[in-house]
Amino acid sequence: MRKTIIVAVSLLCTYATSFAQSNTPAAVISAFNQKFTNAVKVKWDKENAHEYEASFELNGTKYSANFSDNGEWLETESPITFNQLPEKVKSTFNASHQGATVKAIAKIESSKGTTKFEIEIKQGVKTIELFYIADGTEIKG
Repeated sequence: MRKTIIVAVSLLCTYATSFAQSNTPAAVISAFNQKFTNAVKVKWDKENAHEYEASFELNGTKYSANFSDNGEWLETESPITFNQLPEKVKSTFNASHQGATVKAIAKIESSKGTTKFEIEIKQGVKTIELFYIADGTEIKG
């Protein structure tokens, strides 16, 4: 019985992923291909009613990029290390989250010309996402 449930869930996940990829508008795929010409292992998910997210690899690094349903690039998220954060972000984070367990760090560049930094921390059983701008100010996601 347990194996049947696992197989069913696996098939459902595979179907949902292929459904999202097959239903990604051509304008979105075209815009993505123009912006990320060397991307490989591209997988599409529907973020919400008007937004799609591509997860992909570029030069051996995993990225994600979001596009509106009409193909407008919205943002790109790329992994970075703690040492690659701006000094003011590191200082602010260390002052307010001393001893926190960092799970992941990303740089998020938007179509509006803004850049923010995301630091995911583990707090008990929860994962908390913290966002900063380069001057060290903590902002809402």
